[in-house]
Amino acid sequence: MIEAGLGLYAIAIPAAMLALMLVTEWLRPRRDLVLGRYPRWRTHALFFLTNAVVGRILSMVVVVGSAAIWADTHDFGLFNRTDWPLWVVTLLAFILLDLAIWAQHHAMHRFRFLWRIHKVHHSDRDLDATTALRFHPLELIVSTLFKSACIALLGVPLMVALAFELWLNCNALFNHSNIRLPRKMDRIIRTILVTPDMHLVHHSTDVAEQNRNYGFALTWWDRLFGTYADESAMGRDHQEIGLAEAVDNRPANYLWSMKLPVT
Repeated sequence: MIEAGLGLYAIAIPAAMLALMLVTEWLRPRRDLVLGRYPRWRTHALFFLTNAVVGRILSMVVVVGSAAIWADTHDFGLFNRTDWPLWVVTLLAFILLDLAIWAQHHAMHRFRFLWRIHKVHHSDRDLDATTALRFHPLELIVSTLFKSACIALLGVPLMVALAFELWLNCNALFNHSNIRLPRKMDRIIRTILVTPDMHLVHHSTDVAEQNRNYGFALTWWDRLFGTYADESAMGRDHQEIGLAEAVDNRPANYLWSMKLPVT
């Protein structure tokens, strides 16, 4: 019963967040879309379904939940060797896991074989909440294995690990969304969390700008490690999105996107 309940929340909360972002994009869009919603949304839906199948198969080996249970059962990992209060463990787990995700994202851009699979995400010529669903299955596998290892090494409790996953997914839907925030609100939010305007810079066709703003949730790591950029050199209203080698309608095609890592 508990697992069924957790599974329901894991689906319902991101689904509600996605719906909220899509409605807000319609009411208050940040930019006009180059390729529009269709067939981009169809392609992103197919990525979601493909990754759901791959994730189901991967769960037979490891997922973040099973990594947390294994660490607890074997008294493995940092937090299982301490008697810190749950709120301290939760706070530290969120911060350290967020740093790990930042480092993984940085690696995706720095290592050629990882970039080949990650650039599928970057090939989208528009940015909206559905872009957060646009990840190649190979990246899903790499990401799941990496996060699972981090959770085991830290000894993150199961509920905290699952809460972090939900938090990360909701942040990704938010900062990929095409919503126009008031500038003052954007400035306040980005002192802690990555905003759509901040993440927009990372999706620039300019390679130098793709190597900025790696954060998926917290903005601190980009500021700390010198990879923070306030806005694109092209200007916040004129920035081009996607890959310089694919400024056409191919990224909206599912099969082209799936084959991109090997082409």
